[in-house]
Amino acid sequence: MNAPVQANEDLIYTVEDGIARLTFNRPQARNALTFAMYEQMASICETINTDRSIKALILTGAGDKAFASGTDISQFRAFKTAQDALDYEARIDRVLGTLERCRVPTIAAIAGACTGGGAGIAACCDIRIGTAATRIGFPIARTLGNCLSMSNISRLVSLVGPARTKDLIFKARLVEAPEALALGLLNEIVPDVATLQLRAEETAKLVASHAPITLEVTKEAVRRIRRTLSRDEGEDLILRAYMSEDFREGMEAFLNKRTPNWKGK
Repeated sequence: MNAPVQANEDLIYTVEDGIARLTFNRPQARNALTFAMYEQMASICETINTDRSIKALILTGAGDKAFASGTDISQFRAFKTAQDALDYEARIDRVLGTLERCRVPTIAAIAGACTGGGAGIAACCDIRIGTAATRIGFPIARTLGNCLSMSNISRLVSLVGPARTKDLIFKARLVEAPEALALGLLNEIVPDVATLQLRAEETAKLVASHAPITLEVTKEAVRRIRRTLSRDEGEDLILRAYMSEDFREGMEAFLNKRTPNWKGK
């Protein structure tokens, strides 16, 4: 199957010679994801799980400025109740869990910034390739004042350890490519975006040539080894963040391009 399939104008999905490619296509918004894009990504992963002709999946962002900058912040303005916050984080856990359980090897080709929910997506992938200009982080402590989903916290601790997880979030910094490689946030660095796309294709073709069941069971075994916090274990933490005055302040400050005034309430 070589014909491109366009999921929608914001998320483009193609398959060629057994290699699937999913592109976040909102370069004007640094490829920030809408709720519809999250759901479409999950649907694509479920489709791949039933299509044995697909051997690998590449995820990337349009342009050279960002892989994905997380959730489109404007959508948070609709949050009114505690249930809105719980439903949002449940959605993130479900969607990223679907990506993580995708049957085939997943390769994140990361150009530019990879932040927030975008970094969460990258953390779900089996292999992460960046460029010299790639930067990865979760800067929510200086932008929104919310929290990561419980599954994202679990993945990040598994990747870099508890101390480095707190360092990344407490300092709200974006990690440059060499440090990201040393920490395990990246598996490989290439010089530029053109090389990045070629390297992602090469890697996808390499893993696609190997025994699919070996890859599938190894991937699932690694996933099972890592304990993921459940939604119930994290509900109090989610509500503490999303129901705070600071979260509303952070959201409005972000959208109005000003510095937030944190009060700890």
